This record gives sequence, C-alpha cells and structure tokens, in this order.
Amino acid sequence: MSFDGWTAAFVILSLVPAVVLHEVSHAATAAALGDPTARQAGRLTLNPIRHVDPFGTVILPGLLIVLALLGTGSGVVFGYAKPVPVNSAKLRRPRLHMLLVSLAGPITNAVLAATAVLVLRGTTLLSFRTAQFLVVWIVVNTVLTVFNLLPMPPLDGSELVAVALPDRLRGPWRGVAGRYGAVALLVVLLAFPAVVGRVVTPIVDTLLRLALT
Repeated sequence: MSFDGWTAAFVILSLVPAVVLHEVSHAATAAALGDPTARQAGRLTLNPIRHVDPFGTVILPGLLIVLALLGTGSGVVFGYAKPVPVNSAKLRRPRLHMLLVSLAGPITNAVLAATAVLVLRGTTLLSFRTAQFLVVWIVVNTVLTVFNLLPMPPLDGSELVAVALPDRLRGPWRGVAGRYGAVALLVVLLAFPAVVGRVVTPIVDTLLRLALT
C-alpha cells in the first residue's frame, strides 16, 4: 500500500474505530460471560477517549505513518488501546471464557475487514476515494487481526499461550504479561522490527490477495 496524504488520513480514520470496536468487543464479551469489571470501569463504551493508550493509540501508529510517508518504514501501520480489565475469577468458565474474551477483539477486526470486502466487491458505483478508504479499512483491520494474534503479551494471542499452560503456571504468566508485556512488546518492536515484519507481513499479504483479487 503506497502512502500519501490521503492514505495517511484514511489510516487514522480507520484505525480509531477499529481499535475502539476491538476493545469494546472484549468488554462486551467479558460482561456476557459473567465478568462486569470492564463495564464498571467504563470500558463498555464507543467513546474513544476511554480506550486511548498514549503510546499504542497515538505515538506508535503516528510514528509508523511518518516513517511510511518518508519511505523508510515497512509501510505496515498498527496500534493498540489500553487493555480492557478482565477478572478471570468472575467468568463462569475461566479458562475457556478468557480465551473467548481475548479472541473477541481480533475476530471483530476480521469481521470489519470482511464487511468492507463485501461492500467493495458488491458495487461498482463507488467513487475512487471511497474505494481507497475501503481498501485502507481492509488493510488496517487485517493487520490488527494478525498482529493481535501474535502469542506475546500484551497482545490477545498471549492468551493462547495461557490456555496451553498447566494451571500452576497460568496465573504467573498472566501476571508477568500484565506487568511487563507492554515494555517487552516495545523492545521487540524497536530492536527487532524486521522479525515482526517477517511474521506479520506474509500473512497479511496472503489475506489481502485473497480479499482484493
């Protein structure tokens, strides 16, 4: 995806609702499965201010957009919001339901991408800019889906690791992930960006080829 001013604007317009709906889906799923913590914390809302993480929602995607515009970045733009608080002890079936809560976010982004694909394929009456926005929307939500499924904290895929661990290790894993996950992710992104790109980019490219060709 080539970057220009229009593309950068469309990335921002796509990223904000994509991230907000991602987090709301976590909160709604947790509430439906017995844990009201996120709702009580005011996270079951479409107000983006309640979900903004200064680094993950503003600084990181902004930096990636600037690098893409300068031609020095990978061209992949992603971000994340403040993690939704979930108390696994309040869920009716903690092991299974924590996994469902975690997967709700990436599944939401996948559905948002798929919906835009259907709109793009279903009509020939779209203006060029509308079609461009839909393509950016598809790319952003596809990247968020794949990126958040990486099995590292604080990303949603880390819960896949937790489910696979024995009971005695699951709590410590979640504790360490909650305390140090964001720092570890930042170190990986800054120190080994090519490694992340080699994992995420081929998967995203394959999904986009299937969706847009």
